[in-house]
Amino acid sequence: MSGTGNQVVIVGAGIAGIAAAIRLALKGWKVDVYEANPYLGGKLTAFDQEGFRFDAGPSMFTMPGLVDELFSLAGKDPKSAFTYTPLEEACRYFYPDGVRLTAWSDPARFGASVEAALGVKAAVVVRHLKDAGRVFELTRGIFLERSLHKASTYFSGDAFRALRHLPALKLLSTMHAANKRSLGDPRLVQLFDRYATYNGSSPYAAPAVLNLIPHLEHGIGAAMPKGGMHAITQKLAALAEELGVKFHTGSPVDEILVWKGRATGIRVHGKTISADRVVCNMDIVPAYRKLLPGEKAPERILQHERSSSALIFYWGIARAFPELGLHNIFFSADYKAEFEQIFKQGKVGDDPTVYVNISSKACPEDAPQGMENWFVMINVPCDTGQDWAAIRTQAREWVLSKLSKALGQPIAPLILNESHLDPPGIASKTSSFGGALYGASSNKRMSAFLRHANFSSRVGGLYFCGGSVHPGGGIPLCLLSARIVSEMVGKAG
Repeated sequence: MSGTGNQVVIVGAGIAGIAAAIRLALKGWKVDVYEANPYLGGKLTAFDQEGFRFDAGPSMFTMPGLVDELFSLAGKDPKSAFTYTPLEEACRYFYPDGVRLTAWSDPARFGASVEAALGVKAAVVVRHLKDAGRVFELTRGIFLERSLHKASTYFSGDAFRALRHLPALKLLSTMHAANKRSLGDPRLVQLFDRYATYNGSSPYAAPAVLNLIPHLEHGIGAAMPKGGMHAITQKLAALAEELGVKFHTGSPVDEILVWKGRATGIRVHGKTISADRVVCNMDIVPAYRKLLPGEKAPERILQHERSSSALIFYWGIARAFPELGLHNIFFSADYKAEFEQIFKQGKVGDDPTVYVNISSKACPEDAPQGMENWFVMINVPCDTGQDWAAIRTQAREWVLSKLSKALGQPIAPLILNESHLDPPGIASKTSSFGGALYGASSNKRMSAFLRHANFSSRVGGLYFCGGSVHPGGGIPLCLLSARIVSEMVGKAG
């Protein structure tokens, strides 16, 4: 392959890499994507386990319009190309004191549920969600949809509008402090504090502007794709191939080639692949450490505190639990201690908050009749050399104890089959440094500005997308990073 004026190579076929490939193909670029794994999707993949199907990674689908947009750009009807069902309920919550609460997607219905379960007036919840929507609309054009590293962003109409409403952004407060003032009831505060985990951070340190996240579920609305979360990868990859994108799996990139300050291609299996532009969808830390050995690395950015990781158990369960929904949270009794253990002590405490996703609630074919597939996850620190085998064994007992108590039945005897994924496994499968799910954490006021830009300031023709760069991790932000990069690269010429 040789650079012809319209050749792009993409390093990594995570969801951002696939979306960038689609957008660039539509702009006239010839696109080749090189992926180390034998499959596409990065964290957004799936597997079968003795009759049970599991989505291996992300389980919450918000801002589905960003996927629809890709099909629309390609001239396809999103409703026929990619189907999903809006969720009536966002999550079911289980508290240590026995209180159970269903968070309906509709704000009014959610508020009524809170009033019935916690005694907090429904209007408090509705107002809080309205504020979240306002912050989202004020900031999306700056923090999510544009580069923070271009001067033009700060002279845009969106920037001036945000400046006029600066107090609403509560830039000097943490998520927890703002939630405590707004909501009062500790259990309700804990519920909204948990949204910090959507970008791998602590609500006691992350800035209050991130309290916009609940708007994604209760304002825009969450959904479930037909065929499970992995269908996002499958449908977008198929679209990319229809547009002429070529995927090369089992092809780990050895190096991004740079000549006279410009990216000229990549080296794969010892072979030089020339290109006019290079887009890197690899975690920013190994991207510099491994793929750009001759370039000066942005050490301040690379050494920024990593986000949390996850310890996941995939269990085939022998019976159905009607009291559980698609998404379920079993809270810890001391949330602050849990986050201090994760971020300050680098360990897992004996009372972790447990998330249980059961895709068979929405996709019955994911489990045998009368049974369920449990994706059981706890937030844990990223890998810094801990004894993960020991942590996994102990954490499994804590998780089983919590779930058994909350559900009134021993869970261990119901587990028909089992596998797991821990931070070293996440790092190995996805090249995420330390197994951090979202790259850098947002545990500082200026964290948004400490993420790597979507372009290299030193190497021309080199761009970055994915969860470790601007605007952040999670499916929606990864898709937005692909949009930002495609606009920077522009049309083939």
